[in-house]
Amino acid sequence: MKKITFTMLRKTYILVSALLLTLNLNAKPKPDTRLYEMRIYYPAPGKYAAIVDRFRQYSTKLLEKHGMTNVGYWTPIDTNRKELIYILAHRDMAARDASWKAFFDDPAWKEVVAKTEANGKLVQKVDVIYLNRTDFSDDVRKSKKGDRVFELRTYTATPGHLSDILARFRNHTTKLFEKHGMTNVAYWTTVEKDAATQSKLVYILAHKSQEAGKASFDAFRKDPDWIKVRDESERNGKIVEKVESLYLNATDYSEIQ
Repeated sequence: MKKITFTMLRKTYILVSALLLTLNLNAKPKPDTRLYEMRIYYPAPGKYAAIVDRFRQYSTKLLEKHGMTNVGYWTPIDTNRKELIYILAHRDMAARDASWKAFFDDPAWKEVVAKTEANGKLVQKVDVIYLNRTDFSDDVRKSKKGDRVFELRTYTATPGHLSDILARFRNHTTKLFEKHGMTNVAYWTTVEKDAATQSKLVYILAHKSQEAGKASFDAFRKDPDWIKVRDESERNGKIVEKVESLYLNATDYSEIQ
């Protein structure tokens, strides 16, 4: 029987380690199946700065305490729009509901409310939009690069054509955005309450500035590659009914800057 030496064991260890590393590198990452929640806060008159500051000092920490992941916080560049827009991530809807219940029941949160709303409520209205990440979206991760602005874009498809819009983004549009200096941050589709209602495409881009973003889109729209893709995808009619765009600044406490 051949004697097993230390050198033989060492070589075997190296080979096994290399094999495991190769398998790990080739393994496909698990899809991001988390539920995302976009919340838009409309402050009471004169309370805009106060609601933004309450998140800075208290809310973000308490949200994390109760199992919610802070994804990003933004305010419109247009100062006439008094809104705080933020996105959270949850394991699923059940986890989301349980986390919010624990958050609102937390004595620490009740103390914050009593302290910050001694002179009246801070929030007038809250819009909530649930989102699922698309299969072509980059991973949604922390990225504190700074010195850039963000653009929130919402696409409403013509009836029955959301899949065509998603295919166009998956196969062409995201690459053309990068070509023209835009950074793809994340892409989602909305989760509608009524199953008969068609979802929308919601995504976030990053630009060096608002002016740079508009210049990039001007170049994108004139690009022959884009014109060809657009015409081919719309040979049987328009697939996009409406596009909404909102330029944003990240707050100083946003995980994405």
